[in-house]
Amino acid sequence: MLALEMFRSVPKTVLGKAAGGRVPMLLTGVAAPLRLVTIPPPKVERPGWVRLRVLLSGICGSDLGMLSGKTSLYFSAVVSLPFVPGHEVVAELLEDCDDLPAGTRVVVDPVLTCAARGVDPCPACERGETNRCSRITVGDISAGLQTGFCHDTGGGWSQQLVAHRSQLHPVPDGYADEQALLIEPVACAVHTALRAGVSAGDRVLVSGAGAVGLLATLALRELTDAGEILVVAKHARQRELALEFGATEVVAPKETLRRIRRATGAFQLEPEFSAPYLLGGVDVAIDAVGSSQSLETCLHATRAGGRVVLSGMPAKADLSAAWFRELEVVGTYASAHGEEAFAKATGLVGHDAVARLAKGVATYPLHRWREALDHAHSAGRLGTVKVAFDPRRNQ
Repeated sequence: MLALEMFRSVPKTVLGKAAGGRVPMLLTGVAAPLRLVTIPPPKVERPGWVRLRVLLSGICGSDLGMLSGKTSLYFSAVVSLPFVPGHEVVAELLEDCDDLPAGTRVVVDPVLTCAARGVDPCPACERGETNRCSRITVGDISAGLQTGFCHDTGGGWSQQLVAHRSQLHPVPDGYADEQALLIEPVACAVHTALRAGVSAGDRVLVSGAGAVGLLATLALRELTDAGEILVVAKHARQRELALEFGATEVVAPKETLRRIRRATGAFQLEPEFSAPYLLGGVDVAIDAVGSSQSLETCLHATRAGGRVVLSGMPAKADLSAAWFRELEVVGTYASAHGEEAFAKATGLVGHDAVARLAKGVATYPLHRWREALDHAHSAGRLGTVKVAFDPRRNQ
């Protein structure tokens, strides 16, 4: 089968870092440790595992960070190279799997938990907090925090992969493949909204209006009693979408502190040789970008005792505000309580704004991976929210 495979290459990783975290189309083949290969379909000959034919697989910000060398080496212990990326997956079953017949269209919950690994459930999995599983390096398959980072399972950037029954969630008949592709990212947004611990009437800042920020905004508006939701967006199309997804107001990055200061009566301070910050501010801030600037904006815009939620994979940042203002910094990784989260996500994907968004998903065949990655890197500027691979396409 055809697949895109990530492999270990120190020179390419160094070159990717030297490119400033962006891999332009003309340099992608040089700088990214990725290659188009023909390999046998993956196999896991254990009960509950099934082969899937990939219909669509999204390109996530974490994938781009990995390929450009921005991802922290902290994660090197929970992957197994070489692996096929792609953890946002819509696929169809190639064979019967327990209660699901062959041909069933499913989305994949990518986290490889105790159930998938064939080991006794750890305390986190017993509680349904499967995203906190402590067995992601042991069991029936090789190390991998998720499908798309594990050598044995394969990933969505290929024609086939394997998954465990515990990972599979059937897609409603009325959803197009592009709409179904958004179910897993929305499930993550559901988890973000619930982890944010928003109280009735709270002011919430969402820093970033890419897929993560937009879907978090939707989940906050639909699942919590948040009051004002202020979204930070760089580009015109992002600003339009943020309002459709439930934002009260949208501001440019440079206007964020000034707008919050006016709304909350906070004091703005201007330290020497450092970024300005507020004394006072929003109740909850969500970093949906994962850049140093975005995270520091959240830290600097949140009132004392408030909460900052790391929804994007975090970058290095000055944590002085977290100490000085006694902020609660909360991580939010993947989704938890699989059936419940994916049921809520499937319902939210039926929202009119999401259905319209799905029609704008940009798809590429595997052999045009350089163009696809370049498009994904520039998605915000180009007005695209999601770029995906369609392994069925030849052109």
